[in-house]
Amino acid sequence: MSFFQMMVLAILQGATELFPVSSLGHAVIVSALLHWDSLRTSQATFLPFLVMLHLGTSIALLVFFWQDWFALFKGVCGLSGGRIRAESLHILTLLIMATVPAVIIGGLFEHFLRHVFGAASSAAVFLCLNGLLLLMIERLRNGTLFKNQKPKKQKQCLAELSIKDAVIIGLFQCLAFFPGFSRSGATIGGGILRGLHYDSAARFSFLMAEPVIVAATVREAFKMRHMTFESGQLSMIFIAALVAGLSALASTAFLMHYFRDHDQWALSPFGWYCLIAGGSAWTALHIMA
Repeated sequence: MSFFQMMVLAILQGATELFPVSSLGHAVIVSALLHWDSLRTSQATFLPFLVMLHLGTSIALLVFFWQDWFALFKGVCGLSGGRIRAESLHILTLLIMATVPAVIIGGLFEHFLRHVFGAASSAAVFLCLNGLLLLMIERLRNGTLFKNQKPKKQKQCLAELSIKDAVIIGLFQCLAFFPGFSRSGATIGGGILRGLHYDSAARFSFLMAEPVIVAATVREAFKMRHMTFESGQLSMIFIAALVAGLSALASTAFLMHYFRDHDQWALSPFGWYCLIAGGSAWTALHIMA
């Protein structure tokens, strides 16, 4: 794997992991269009490279949301008073319950789904479906999808979510097992449909992402515990992880600001992008075939 390929995939991973446009779908499609598919199977460095990209992304999320995690830790430990402790325990429970569906369904079906639907053409189709999902969620939220539909009542903060809300958002997250569906897009959409504002839905989605990404990183790191690497390879992988982390940090900062300022139509541009990108990729792939 060349340094240029590493940098392209690192930037792609860092940006699209948090944007509601599917990092896995983009990686599969871009690799196919650039004829880099063989990297996944023929390069011994690809697994550690992927692990480090996810590590860089998780560190970026931890840096950006360190105040949220610190406040949650203080609250759970009872350092901020009884009312805050109860609220913090509730939010922590919500995050745990929102992760449970992905753990169960991922453990049972992830390998099967990635194997069956891992082709670039499938990812392009699912990217289009991801776009349709985002546009549909936007209209459901605004009450314009069905006749006489009323807009959903908005919750003011994460603590107003119920356990049922968290589980439903967690089920939305499972769509990301299909390459082309976005984890962040699905969970933000799920949060919106459960009554959260865009910025609160994005915050909950990104807080949910931390344990999911860390767990995936640990799992993949365990697989490579006996691998040995040359110092030059490790240096490039660490640089790629840094680039992915900086890209993820920048995209998180942009998205949180964006969702605060565009509360009426925030998902629509991403929905249209996925439709255009997925359709264009599907056409290009079939022309190349």
